[in-house]
Amino acid sequence: MLNAAIVGMGRWGRVLVDSVHGRNDAGIRFVAGSTGTPEKARDYATEKGIRLHDSYEAVLADPDVRAVVLATPHGQHAAQVIAAAKAGKHVFVEKPFTLAKADAEAAVAACRKAGLVMALGHNRRFLPAVARMKALLAEGALGTLLHVEGHFSGPGALAYKPGMWRADRQESPLGGMGGMGIHMIDMIINLAGRFREVTVRSHARVSPTIDDTTAMLGLLESGATVGFATLSLAPRHWRVALFGSKGMVELMGHERLTFTPLEGEGWVKDYPKTDIEAAELAAFAAAARGEAPYPLPVDEAIHGVAVFEAMIGAATSGSSYAVA
Repeated sequence: MLNAAIVGMGRWGRVLVDSVHGRNDAGIRFVAGSTGTPEKARDYATEKGIRLHDSYEAVLADPDVRAVVLATPHGQHAAQVIAAAKAGKHVFVEKPFTLAKADAEAAVAACRKAGLVMALGHNRRFLPAVARMKALLAEGALGTLLHVEGHFSGPGALAYKPGMWRADRQESPLGGMGGMGIHMIDMIINLAGRFREVTVRSHARVSPTIDDTTAMLGLLESGATVGFATLSLAPRHWRVALFGSKGMVELMGHERLTFTPLEGEGWVKDYPKTDIEAAELAAFAAAARGEAPYPLPVDEAIHGVAVFEAMIGAATSGSSYAVA
C-alpha cells in the first residue's frame, strides 16, 4: 500500500481522497496532508484519518509519506514537484501540469534524476470508451484521420469571485482551459498525436473575472485539423470525435460511443460508468511499485503544456503559434 499525502484539500483534493478511501484494491491510502486553509479542513482530515501538517515542507519531512498528490494552484506545481523529488517522494500532480513548457521539463527532469514516478491527472485517459476509440483508429477502421473535434464546457465560472485563485487571470489564462479544456487537449494528444500549430480566440462575453469563451483551430503533426472549444459559463458538455476517410467515431459524455462508417451500418455502445479518479490513483500506485508504467508518458505531459503555452501566445497575439 502506497502511503500518500494530499496537498490542497479543497473540493477537488477531497474528490481524490474520497475516490480511494477505504479501498484496499486501489493500492494507495492518504495518511497525511496540508492545505492553505487548515481550519476549513480539520474536521475532514479527522474523519478520513489524515494527519494535517501545517506546511508542505512538513509533509515532505514526514517519513511515513512515500508520495504526494498535488491538488494545488497551477502556478505552484513546478516548484512543488521539484521539492517532492528532492525529498524522495513520488508525485501525482493535477492538471494543468504547469503553465510553461520549461517548467514542465524542469519538473520531469527532477523526478527522472531522483528515479521517482511523476504522474499527471488526466483522468479521461482511463475511460474504456477512449481505449476503444484509440483501437478503432489503430486498426484502420476510420481510414486516414482527417479532423478531430473536441468540446469541454461547464458553468464553473459562475462561482468565481474576485480574490479566488481560479478567478485570477494569471492562474486561469484562456478561461476554462485550466479547469476543463486542458483535459480535452490531452485527449486529442492521446487519440491523435502531437500538435504542430494553433490559432485561438479567447474573450469574456459575460464573465467579470476570466474568459468565458475560448475556441481553437489547430493542426496536428499528422496533418489532421482540430476544432476545439471550452466555455466556462455554459451548460456542461463533453464530446470528442474523430473523422476519417472511412468512418467517424464520437464519444458523447463519458459513456456513449457512436461509430459511423462511410458505407454500411454503424453502431452505438453505452459503457458503464467508470470511477476515473480511483483508476488514475491506482495506476499511479502501481507505477510507484514498479509494476507498470503510468499510462500518460511524461513526454506527452510536457507536450500538453507546450500546446497550452502556444494557445496563450496565439490568443494574445492574434496570430497562429507553432507548438514548440
